[in-house]
Amino acid sequence: MELRQAGDCGLQLSRLGLGTMTWGRDTDTHEAADQARAYIEAGGNFLDCASHYGDGDAERVIGGLIGTLFRREDVVLATKAGVAYVGGTLKTDASRTSLMASLDRSLNRLATDHVDLWQIQVWDSNIPLEDTLSALDWAYTSGRARYVGISNFSGWQSARAISLQESNTAKAPIATLQNEFSLLNRSVESEVLQCSSALNRGFIAWSPLGRGALTGKYRNGIPADSRAATPHFAAFIEPYLDERSRRIVEAVSVAAQGLGYSPLEVALAWVRDFPGVTSAVVGARTGAQLRGILASEEITLPDVVRTALNEISAD
Repeated sequence: MELRQAGDCGLQLSRLGLGTMTWGRDTDTHEAADQARAYIEAGGNFLDCASHYGDGDAERVIGGLIGTLFRREDVVLATKAGVAYVGGTLKTDASRTSLMASLDRSLNRLATDHVDLWQIQVWDSNIPLEDTLSALDWAYTSGRARYVGISNFSGWQSARAISLQESNTAKAPIATLQNEFSLLNRSVESEVLQCSSALNRGFIAWSPLGRGALTGKYRNGIPADSRAATPHFAAFIEPYLDERSRRIVEAVSVAAQGLGYSPLEVALAWVRDFPGVTSAVVGARTGAQLRGILASEEITLPDVVRTALNEISAD
C-alpha cells in the first residue's frame, strides 16, 4: 500500500487508515485481530482510534494486539482526546487538565509509552484555544506523542490553531487535520482542505464511505445486521439516507456497474485520490468486509468518472 507524507513533517501514513470505532463493542477482540492482520498484510501502517471509542475498550483491544500480532514500531498508532462519556452521555472537554489526563489513560490502555499521532478531537468553545493547545505542547515535549494534530475543526479554527503553534518554535507543530469527507459530505473542500494544502499539513478523511451509505447497502432499506439498525449508530447514519444522498449513491452504483467495480470501491477511490488527501480512514465489522474494502487499492478511477461524480455530488 502506498505511503504518503503528511504535509511537510516526517510522518508517513498509508493512504488507507484502519478505523477502530467499533472495536471492543460491536467488534470483538478476535474479529479486530483478523481485521488488523488483513490490513497489515496489505501494507497498511495507520491505526486510528479515540479515547472514547467503546468507552476506552477500542484502545484496550489495540494494546492487546501490540507485540502479539504486530510490532509497535511497524504501525503508526493514532488516538484522539477531548470527548468522553460522562454518565452515559458524550461530553466535550478540551481543557488542558482533561486532555492530559485522557492521554495518560490512553497510553495505559494501549500498553505503550507514546502514540505516533495525538489529535484534539473537537473544537471546544468553552475553553480558550491556547489552553487546549498547551496540552499538545506537553504531549510533544514529553515524548508521549511523536506528532500532534486536530480533528473536526473548521477552516478558520484550523488556521488559527496552526498559526498559534507556529508563533513559537518551542510549541508543538500541528501535523495533520482530520475531518469527515466523502461524496455525501464535501464541506471540507471550501476551507479545510484549502487550509491543509496552503499550509502544507496532512489531511486525514474520516468516513470516506459516507458512514456506510456509499456501499449501496441501504438502497433498498436498512439491513438488520447493518450499523443503521443498531440503536447507538442509527442517528449517526440517518442524515445520509435522505433523497440527495440516495441520488448520489445511485450515481455511484451506476458508475461502479459500468466499470465492473463495487460502489464501495468507486466511492473510496474518489476520496483516497482527491488532491490534498493524505489518508482515508475506513472501518469494517468483519475481516472479510475489510478485505473487500482493501480491494479498492487495485483500482484508479477514470477522469471522466471522477468528473461526473464531482458534478453529481457538488450541490
